[in-house]
Amino acid sequence: MRVLSLVTAILALQGCAATDVLNVLAPRNGVAARQAVAYGPGPRRMLDVYAPAGPASRSAHPVVVFIYGGGWIAGDRSAYRFFGASLAARGVVVVVPDYRLHPEVKFPAFVEDAAAALAWTKAHIADYGGDARNIFVMGHSAGGQIAALLAFDPQYLAAVGMTPAMLSGFIGLAGAYDFLPLTDPVHDIIFGPADRLWRSQPINFVTEAAPPAFLATGPNDKTVLPRNSFRLADRLRELGRPVTLNVYPHVGHATLLGAFAVQLGFLAPVRKDVLAFIAAHPAPPDQPISGAVSP
Repeated sequence: MRVLSLVTAILALQGCAATDVLNVLAPRNGVAARQAVAYGPGPRRMLDVYAPAGPASRSAHPVVVFIYGGGWIAGDRSAYRFFGASLAARGVVVVVPDYRLHPEVKFPAFVEDAAAALAWTKAHIADYGGDARNIFVMGHSAGGQIAALLAFDPQYLAAVGMTPAMLSGFIGLAGAYDFLPLTDPVHDIIFGPADRLWRSQPINFVTEAAPPAFLATGPNDKTVLPRNSFRLADRLRELGRPVTLNVYPHVGHATLLGAFAVQLGFLAPVRKDVLAFIAAHPAPPDQPISGAVSP
């Protein structure tokens, strides 16, 4: 428990200190990184790609588009090399996009940016060794809300020539799926006016067409309460949709994501479980290799 408390303290550091350490320790052998690829206009519409390299790169690999968190007001793709490399080293192509944040934009602009990044992935990921027919959308925290809206509310993917049926699955890490009433005045600005707040809640858009879902949370999470994951899992089950809900003991908001780092895997087997979920859900049938709108 002393080691876990130390790790939690490190991951809770302000700024880039914690992820800087994890990024320095991230795997490099067998991983090819391509950085600062534009998926749209402006500095916040850039993405990084992490792909298997060497002999492992010769076949098409499953793809994860990872939307990081930051409360819709902060975040930078450069902080997540450790995450992208940890999955690329295990045979998954990972795309980590930036997206516009408040106060530059309000909801739903950041969801629209993520949809554009997903469309770019569909159109171009074969160039990086990825299987464009086998794409998962994944998010942590606020990024979990964004990713869930892409998976459950079809309007965002429709705008870029895609549908949720083109996704192999949704992976949510401590995501904000059902977080009304709002308790932060900034969120009132980001998601308001009040009569439209319901549009920001992914749980409101779950239907019988929802893709398979993997949800992870920890009982020590005080940032995004675990009930978000519990309620979303219940809704998916009510509609007969396949869902895996894993609650990792002693894990909190930061350590759930930090456990993807190779050196911190002892915190929780979340990386192993996500890889197993990806392996168990191959590409949906009869999906085109490309055809999405490209910026």
